[in-house]
Amino acid sequence: MKLLREMCSIQAPSGNETAMKDFVLNYIHKHKGNWKNQPKIYHGKGFQDCIVLTFGKPRTAIFAHLDSIGFTVRYGKQLIRIGGPDAKTGYKLVGEDAQGKIECELIVAKDRSLSYKYISLLERGTMLTFKPDFRETKDFVQCCYMDNRLGVWNALKVAETLKDGIIAFSCWEEQGGGSVEYLARFIYKKFKVQQALISDITWITEGVKHGKGVAISLRDSGLPRRSYVNRIVAIAQKHKLPFQLEVEGSGGSDGNSLQRSPYPFDWCFVGAPEDHVHTPDEKVHKKDIAGMVQLYKVLMKEL
Repeated sequence: MKLLREMCSIQAPSGNETAMKDFVLNYIHKHKGNWKNQPKIYHGKGFQDCIVLTFGKPRTAIFAHLDSIGFTVRYGKQLIRIGGPDAKTGYKLVGEDAQGKIECELIVAKDRSLSYKYISLLERGTMLTFKPDFRETKDFVQCCYMDNRLGVWNALKVAETLKDGIIAFSCWEEQGGGSVEYLARFIYKKFKVQQALISDITWITEGVKHGKGVAISLRDSGLPRRSYVNRIVAIAQKHKLPFQLEVEGSGGSDGNSLQRSPYPFDWCFVGAPEDHVHTPDEKVHKKDIAGMVQLYKVLMKEL
């Protein structure tokens, strides 16, 4: 869990993913020599803070978003949400402005407006994120930003043995997307790939529990094509890999952006479930983490 702990400590809210992009790029360059197959790496001009890895003759693309939720300093001590973070008075927030590194406290007023408690005013536009506190037990890992550092971690683990496929690290997912559409264009036009898996983290609910397997989502606010999802379910059943079927009416992912794109992508959200969503205490069972990597490796071979 050392890599996951390190990634959870990196500040990269939507719109400010550069630090996470740099970390992932450095990790790839440092470790790809030990991978079974060598990828071609696309990044930089035309990709903003996104990264695309291509292996062999790809048929399926994995999408994993680099960004997290957070807060932006407005005027005075006002804060605006980035994405949909939970907000409770007393949450510790960290960031950096011209004064240096910041650790402050979130304040939620009776009217639900947000502000911060600090010794001085912060520069407007400063981005704040939850202070990381990584905890590991025999069965669980817990910290802020498992969503989606764990999805990125999963993609990097799959990359170690991937023969044919694409891994796309996207941006802005928590704030409504924006990068997946041009990544989809690049992937479809250049490689003719039109199948995708969304490496992201979902919710513990009355129907999805800890330790019972990775969640294969039949739907959330987006509605993937059922014939494609059925293929994924059949592959998991064939290999006797544990999974849980998820059915939700809200929430979304990079899959929603793929569905809105003008390219004929089939997509499915396949991810470990977490408790305490969008809080400093996101919690995931280690069995579901291991099962996520295992299922992705099989799917990338058989889809």
